[in-house]
This record gives sequence, C-alpha cells and structure tokens, in this order.
Amino acid sequence: MQTASSTKVGAARQTLRAHERDYAQTGFGQEHLLQLSYLELEQKNLEVKEKRIGGASNDEMRDEYMGYLKKEAGIKSIVLFFCDLEGRLHALDYDKNFLLGSEDNLTFDGSSIRGFTAQFESDLRLRVDWRSFRWAPSDLFGPGKVLVFADVMDKDATFYDGDFRGKLSHYCEELRTKRGLVVNIAPEIEGFLFKGDKSEQHYDEKAGFELVTMSGYFNSLPQDSLRLFIDKLAEVKRALGFQNEKDHPEVAPAQFELNFRYSVALDTADQVQLYKLIARQVASTMGLTACFLPKPIADINGNGMHTNISLAKDGVNLFYDAKGQYSLSETAYRFLTGILFHAQDLCLAINSSVNSYRRLDPAFEAPNEIKVSSTDRGSMIRIPIGNEKSARIEVRTVAPDANPYLAFYTLLRAGMKGIDATKEEFELMRSAISGRIKKLPGEIYTALRNFNRSGFMTEIMGEANHQKYATLKKTTADRSPRSLGRRVKGGEVRYHHEITNQLIWGEF
Repeated sequence: MQTASSTKVGAARQTLRAHERDYAQTGFGQEHLLQLSYLELEQKNLEVKEKRIGGASNDEMRDEYMGYLKKEAGIKSIVLFFCDLEGRLHALDYDKNFLLGSEDNLTFDGSSIRGFTAQFESDLRLRVDWRSFRWAPSDLFGPGKVLVFADVMDKDATFYDGDFRGKLSHYCEELRTKRGLVVNIAPEIEGFLFKGDKSEQHYDEKAGFELVTMSGYFNSLPQDSLRLFIDKLAEVKRALGFQNEKDHPEVAPAQFELNFRYSVALDTADQVQLYKLIARQVASTMGLTACFLPKPIADINGNGMHTNISLAKDGVNLFYDAKGQYSLSETAYRFLTGILFHAQDLCLAINSSVNSYRRLDPAFEAPNEIKVSSTDRGSMIRIPIGNEKSARIEVRTVAPDANPYLAFYTLLRAGMKGIDATKEEFELMRSAISGRIKKLPGEIYTALRNFNRSGFMTEIMGEANHQKYATLKKTTADRSPRSLGRRVKGGEVRYHHEITNQLIWGEF
C-alpha cells in the first residue's frame, strides 16, 4: 500500500522524468556529449573485454584509457562502482577532469557503508580497475558517461581486507601466475518482473507482489510486457559486451532469465552486478520492478543464480575427460567434492538473505541436497551435457542476491581444497558426503550456526570479515520473523540488503 508521502514522491518523479524528456528532446547542453549507438557500444565494449580477459594488466589499461579520456571531449563523467561486504552495489559519478587529476587519491567515508570501517577509522580509498572500463548506453545512464569498477583500498593504499572484489581478483591472479589456471564462470540469473516501480520498498505482505503477466516458460507473446522488458534488457546487455546467448521467460509466471557467455571469474562477477543494475533500470523506465529476491512469492518457483564453473590451462578445459563419467575429469570431481564437503560452511555466503531459505525449504523441490547428479535438479551440483569446450559443473544452490565476489571466491577456495587434498584427505571428503543424502538448512539461523563455527570460512574470509558478515546476517534475521511460514513477510523484504535504504535501519 502506498502512503500519501510515497504518492507525492511518485508524482514528483514523474514530473522530473517529463522535464528530463523535454530537456533531452531540445538537446540543450548535450549536443557535445558522446552518445554512441548500441552497435558502436557493443563493438567498443567487446574490444576492451578482449583485452581484459586476455590478461592485460591494470597499468597497461590505465595508460590507454586515461589517455582516451583526456582526448575525448564528449565524456563528462565516470561512474565508479564498488561493492560492500553483503554485495550491495554502490556508485559515484566523478567529473572527468577531477578524476584525471585525482585518480590516485579517491577517498570515501567507509563508516557509511555497512560492514566496512568504524566511524573513528572511516576514510577509505578507491582504486580504479581500468580493466573494467565500459562505455555506457546514454538512454539509461545519461550521455557522456563511461563505467568502471573499483577496488577498495585502506588509508595506507594497501588493499582493504573487507573488499571481496579485491580478494577474488588476487586469488584468481595467484592461480594464474603460480599454477597457470584460468577460472571461467557463467551464471544463470533469474528474476521476476512485478507491477509498479519500487514495489519492493512499498511491499505489503498481505497483498504481496503483483505479477506483470501470467506468461511463463518460453511462451510470452511478442508484445507482452515481459517480452518487451526481456528484449530491451537483452539489447543493453549486448551493448555492454555481455555476449548474449539466450533470453527467455522462466518457469514461473513473469519470471525471466537472460544468459550470457562465460568469462573469467572477476569479469563475470562484475557482469552479475551490472545485469541486476540494468534490469532494475530498464524495468523502472517501464514503471515496473525487476526483483531478484530468491523466493518473493511463496507458492511458485523461486529465483536462482546457477553458477557454471570450469578451470582451464593453456587454453585446455581441465574439467573435460572423454573417458570420464559424464565426460568429467578427475580434476573436476576433486573440485566439486571440495564444494560438497564444505557445503554447510558455504551456505550463508551463497544464500545470504532470510528470503533465500524459502527457496531451500526442504518441503519443496529445491537444489538443497548435498550431492551431485547429471539429471536430478534437486542436487546442489549438476553436471550439464558438455564437450571439450563446455564441460563444467553447475552449482545450483547460489541465490541471485548473493555477493557475487564473495560467492565465487568461497566456491573457488572450497573447490581448490578438493583439488589440493592428499589422497587420504580426499578419501575423507568423499566418505563424508557419501551415504545418506544430507540437505542444506531450511532457515537462516541454522546456516548462521554452521557459518559461525566453520574454521574453513574463518580461514578463507579472515576473522574480522567472518565476524562482521555473521553480525550483519544475524541483525537482518532478527528483524524478520523467526518462522518463515507460508507468507513472505515484510521484514525479509524491507530489510533485505539489496532493497532497503539506510534510513529504515536508523529507525531502530
């Protein structure tokens, strides 16, 4: 239900958009700003992506794109993204000339970011990752803008330990330089399209969410609202260099999934953040809401982020073996065994919200069984049909609201534990996950308990991050009803880390 205040805000927003349209139509003040076509955007963004996944260094990319920004008069600002501990995406717009002159001294107040520094040690720095450079579609971001991601740095210019984008980057670089391993990941991100702009912030648990259509799997009509949304989102993804594969409605009514080509782990994690951002923006321009809650409606299929992983060396897929079971290699089986062995430890990192555990509810068909299968979609890990190019494992348990950097990092660390285990250690892992099938938790408090007592998670996250993350998750859980029940509660939506704003937390 909307209050009188929210109605006024909505009216003001509509007026502002009308002014923006009028301003855009006049072209006043914008005729000198860069506005590339979607085809031009795709070509440029694919060129930089090729360098990014080809292993170009940040210093090399910095020289090239700092030089480009100095020469290109049509760029006015740089949108700089970074991510907090829970996975919430933050953005700052820097004036181009300011950033060019202050690129080595970009600071922000870390105490304003939940899970970062305390007030008495608040200042943190941002270091532009020039490998992530992208030209932005002007109809969504405004003309004359480019996009970059940043790593969070401490006051002394060392990498900030609480930034898991940096941790994922460093770990993948270590695997590449010391062992010649390249980590490839492709996610399948599901979402719902609901009526009304910002319907999550206005959520009424008695009324619930209103589906934009009853169209479902593969059968949305060409001019259906869901199909129009999917078509537009696909165009934006293509322009940003995602390398689209297939776009379609999912099983539940008003549910969508737009797949894109695998990439190296860090690039894929950045693309997960951009995917959700542009989906929300496209939906908002249509007066709708793109929702990535794992189970926003209790009685229909939920949203997942199935995560396909493989390792390569010298261009060869190490997970493929034509003679292996399901054409998987011993390396792949060791990797997936490490993940299954640490499944209970990992669960809170890859299912990070109260709402996630509706999707893992053992009373429903869900990817909550700690086992591997080529056919059973209730398994935590599935083996898709593959060949020497596409052989991979699919971790089905990951939720779309997980911090992608933290999720990929922890899955990789668990998988590498399996690869690096001695023969005796590996046999212990295998025996621990064999026999009676175990299930993942059906509510967040059990996941929290497993996480808190996990030496493995303390080791790979660091003690301070482990404690901070657990505290954040418990605080959210305590503000939601302990028992999930049949109705999606207001607390699990309004206090969700990707939905709420800081004001609502300040009311307590």
